[in-house]
Amino acid sequence: MTPPVKLISVDVGGTIGEAEGPGLTMQLTASSPLPADQARAVLRNRLHTQPALTDALATELATALGIAPEDFPRELPPAPLALYPYALDALKALAGLAPVVTLSNVTCVDADTEALRQRLAPWVTGLFPSSTLGYAKPDPRAFLTVAEHHKVPPASMIHIGDDWACDVLGALDAGAVPVWISKGRPIPDPPPTDGRQHVHVAATLTDAAAIIRTLANRPEGTHP
Repeated sequence: MTPPVKLISVDVGGTIGEAEGPGLTMQLTASSPLPADQARAVLRNRLHTQPALTDALATELATALGIAPEDFPRELPPAPLALYPYALDALKALAGLAPVVTLSNVTCVDADTEALRQRLAPWVTGLFPSSTLGYAKPDPRAFLTVAEHHKVPPASMIHIGDDWACDVLGALDAGAVPVWISKGRPIPDPPPTDGRQHVHVAATLTDAAAIIRTLANRPEGTHP
């Protein structure tokens, strides 16, 4: 069944734009001897959910990542975000369907929330970085906190993102509707669903807006 679309959350990096240069996560992943996926998981669980980078946290992360504490990057400026050329037009189209917010995994060092808010206004009305939320995708609490903040049921929330595990599986676990930005990649193993959830696939954010327009105009109670 298709509930009404009451809220649209959008991932940032890889969905509306790309960082111009390595941010803290990328630098730490490159410095760690751990496999990249394992290093990113450590950072997602221990860094992305923290509102500040303290000396104690830096030491903890260095130990977990297998790097020397003195090699931990300090006083890094936020990595500038280059918006995709179509991003603002796509966000404008989405904003005509339902309120739009961002929901992203990002360190407190790279968040630069106020600058991003100004660049995405007036189409994006709220920004929810993991470093402020205290939860990082795919933790369903990240999605549920945003839905609760807007007083909408998770099933009426659509989340758009390019990371299969974080954006798609996380949204499904929370009961939200995911739209995966595939960029031409094949779908990984289909996730188990209960028959009521559906994964939509779009090449870009522009294509995602077209899919969501169709969903928003579909009579309630029809299948996706």
